[in-house]
Amino acid sequence: MAKAFASQGDMSEKKISFTEVGDGLYAFTAEGDPNSGVIIGDDSVMIVEAQATPRLANKVIECVRSVTDKPITHVALTHYHAVRVLGASAFGAQQIIMGDTARAMVVERGQEDWDSEFQRFPRLFEGHESIPGLTYPTTTFSDDMTVYLGNRRVDLMHLGRAHTAGDIVIHVPDQNVMFTGDIVEYHSACYCGDGHFSDWGSTLDNIKAFDVDAIAPGRGDALVGKEMVNAAIENTRDFVESTYRPAAKVAARNGTLKEAWDAVRAECDPKFADYAIYEHCLPFNVARAYDEARGIDTPRIWTAERDLEMWEALQG
Repeated sequence: MAKAFASQGDMSEKKISFTEVGDGLYAFTAEGDPNSGVIIGDDSVMIVEAQATPRLANKVIECVRSVTDKPITHVALTHYHAVRVLGASAFGAQQIIMGDTARAMVVERGQEDWDSEFQRFPRLFEGHESIPGLTYPTTTFSDDMTVYLGNRRVDLMHLGRAHTAGDIVIHVPDQNVMFTGDIVEYHSACYCGDGHFSDWGSTLDNIKAFDVDAIAPGRGDALVGKEMVNAAIENTRDFVESTYRPAAKVAARNGTLKEAWDAVRAECDPKFADYAIYEHCLPFNVARAYDEARGIDTPRIWTAERDLEMWEALQG
């Protein structure tokens, strides 16, 4: 029987957790599905990551309403991927914030990404008929900006390329807590299909320099305490390097994409095969690592057609 492509066969419901990572700060997690964050200010709430559809976003809203009745005024989106942004309309926020580069990527490749992700992982698009269209920000910035939720300061920053070219992080100084998006994961594979392997490590170093007390990562459990935070950062670094290094060696000798696939599996399977969405991510990760090692700096746009061509090539 042919193996299902990406996560087309993953239809099992995931258990939701809503974990306090600081005073008035929460991580919405679901066993390796995309996480969201909640920042409660004096008189309003900021959401970090919007989920893939308004219906799924409503699950976040239910959790928010279990701890506060303050209005949701801001949605911060760490990057452009469909599973992170297409549920934004459910929150009714006055401001939707992205980095400038992330907005440019919505314009350049947002529809293609939506089409591609929809056929890769249908379960994450529950209620897709309620999506009103691509999510565009009301507010953008280039390097950093600050939002005040009453007296609570929230810093949004671009610390370098990693998961995408336009990643931002959100730091709440009064609790020294960070929301990292998919730059940091915990016991979940990193999706690197639109990534920048050579920059990812230095971006992790920039996060590490904040010496935060907790992180709400892109996927996986909330990271509470410096020991857990640092372990996740270094584990993410190991995953990224273990993917790129063998693919680069194959590319350097003009080997094929299939040879890169075999080399990456040989290094990564023993360490990461039990991670959430590992099999889902691996084909895209290898393809991007192989491209970057051959000098392609800007990730090629994924389309539903390109996805399947790549998958067929890897299956031989």
